[in-house]
Amino acid sequence: MTLLSTLLSFFPLSVLVLWGSTFFFLLQAPNLPRFLLFLLFPYLYPLLCFRLLNLFHPLKEGRYNLSERQYNPWWGSHQIQLIYFACPWLEAFLRLIPGLYSAWLRLWGAKIGKAIYWTPNIKIDDRPLVEIGDQVLFGHQVHLIGHVILPHKGQMRLFVKKTKIGKACFLGAGSRLGPGVVVEDGVFLPMQTDAQISQVFSAPATGQTE
Repeated sequence: MTLLSTLLSFFPLSVLVLWGSTFFFLLQAPNLPRFLLFLLFPYLYPLLCFRLLNLFHPLKEGRYNLSERQYNPWWGSHQIQLIYFACPWLEAFLRLIPGLYSAWLRLWGAKIGKAIYWTPNIKIDDRPLVEIGDQVLFGHQVHLIGHVILPHKGQMRLFVKKTKIGKACFLGAGSRLGPGVVVEDGVFLPMQTDAQISQVFSAPATGQTE
């Protein structure tokens, strides 16, 4: 690992420590600005750090050899987003307010359409790596994943690619869509659809690949 990779591995800890500091700061002298700082810190701190890091090390699609001693932008992005794996309720709260979660994903660089229905327990591992069209309905515990790590000739290979969902689609409960998956306009995915890497779902023949 590079020095930057090592430092970023401590990023989730920094979120917890600094967030806890805002709580004690609030207890010392409760007021509205300090309350807002405590409330918004777990959202703004990771987001701003990601956007700053992305200026110098942009997250890109591609295939990478994790055995090489060089910084990988996906690693940094993943570490910055880990707080939302540990505390999924942070984003579940955003999904209770119409339009707020879509706006949140756009801030991470995702391309998000209008009139999307997000169920409270949807999972998105790589927020910058999703493209979703208008009027998409997500079922319970749908999982979108923009990366996969696989062994190859004794080395660990990383594949990073966007997950793309067209307009007016329905994704059944428990479906998993990995890197490179494309769901074209008007497709209805049944429950528990487990898409393969770079699989394409076309309408009207739901579930068939190209």
